[in-house]
Amino acid sequence: MNIDWVWLQNQLGRNKVSFNESVRSTHAQDESYHSPHLPDAVVFAESLSDICHTMEFARQYSIPIVAFGAGSSLEGHVIPIKGGISLDLTRMNRILEVRPDDFLVCVEPGVTRQALNDYLRPFGLFFPVDPGADATIGGMAATNASGTTTVRYGGMKNNVQALEVVLANGQIIHTNSLAAKSSSGYHLTELFVGSEGTLGIFSKIWLRIYGIPEQNMAAAAEFSSVQSAVKTVCSLIGTGVLLARCELVSQQYLEIINRQLGTAYTETPTLFLEFSGTSSSILADVKLAETIALEEGCLKFTAVRTEEERRKLWTARHNAAYALMRSYPGLSHMSTDVCVPISKLPEAISLAEEWIRRLQIRGGILGHVGDGNFHVSLMVNPNDQEDLQHAQELSHHLVDFALSVGGTCTGEHGVGLGKRAYQKAEHGTALEVMREIKRLLDPLDILNPGKLVDD
Repeated sequence: MNIDWVWLQNQLGRNKVSFNESVRSTHAQDESYHSPHLPDAVVFAESLSDICHTMEFARQYSIPIVAFGAGSSLEGHVIPIKGGISLDLTRMNRILEVRPDDFLVCVEPGVTRQALNDYLRPFGLFFPVDPGADATIGGMAATNASGTTTVRYGGMKNNVQALEVVLANGQIIHTNSLAAKSSSGYHLTELFVGSEGTLGIFSKIWLRIYGIPEQNMAAAAEFSSVQSAVKTVCSLIGTGVLLARCELVSQQYLEIINRQLGTAYTETPTLFLEFSGTSSSILADVKLAETIALEEGCLKFTAVRTEEERRKLWTARHNAAYALMRSYPGLSHMSTDVCVPISKLPEAISLAEEWIRRLQIRGGILGHVGDGNFHVSLMVNPNDQEDLQHAQELSHHLVDFALSVGGTCTGEHGVGLGKRAYQKAEHGTALEVMREIKRLLDPLDILNPGKLVDD
């Protein structure tokens, strides 16, 4: 079929449609190890109208359209494996409305989380979901991102109030009211959040926002083993300690962080903790957490009292994966995550450690262990079949265990390309219901084809 790209350029403006190979190359991959694939064109949408015209064009020629934000995803979500259009939404970066008394904000999909929080700070408000990377809100909603603050605030499904979505047929829908709760109709917002661009394109996103706590305090708790650290987390949650963040950093990762970032953390399994609230409540929480940690075998508990020290600690955690990448130049990053019931977390992490040793894999373990989610970050040579096979074998064993105890193949990275193989095992007959929804909303299969629930 002869595709009339000139029509699209005339509708949008030539500066919004690019066929330049270097531009297409930057939209051919994300931060994962999955092989890049060039789109046929990149469209830079600046408005709802641009999205609608692009969708109309894609529908007319039955060509794929893949939404693109910061490109920081880890499972190949934005790779246009069947070519077509990479729809870059980063120019749609306006914050449209703040409702401080309703604790709501409306943004376009290209707004980044750091830009949003900079904007909200004068209102005394913030958006809590923190996946580490400065991702776009649209991408975070598409993958149901979460991160270090999930133990307190939940992930994107808990914090997206409503969406404006352009469907594959060009229809524009709004998924929810702005009321704090509703018993009306199906919960479409939760259907679209986490759909990875396979059901529609987000054009507006209403988010729940929160008051900035009076004070934050961090702590580092050192242990002789990962199992002792995870048992401490279970005890902290069981006693009702109000944690804002609860992160496990393995010995392997601390060695890398110290070497790459110039820090001097003790190289032993460590919990990075954060508490937030009033000055008096924080001191009580920190004291109780220290007592519980020491009872569970903590070797050393250090409260981080200054804001500079607190930022240093979380900068080290957020940059851990990048420190690992710099340690192995020329190799690709593969990060696999699973989520299990918290009671099964020590066993799951023991299994991960065993297979890392057995397969002699380069990498380490990080975890948002307060919600049962942990990551194994690996450095692999995608051109070395044996190396890649070892990494995939590790991932397979972790997923098998997670599913066997009622967990999930991915807690926050999403399905993308890397976890498609496990959808049948996890969802059973419900997977066909998901595929029916996909066929109903996208009968031409033009929205990010080959991802999530596709065969």
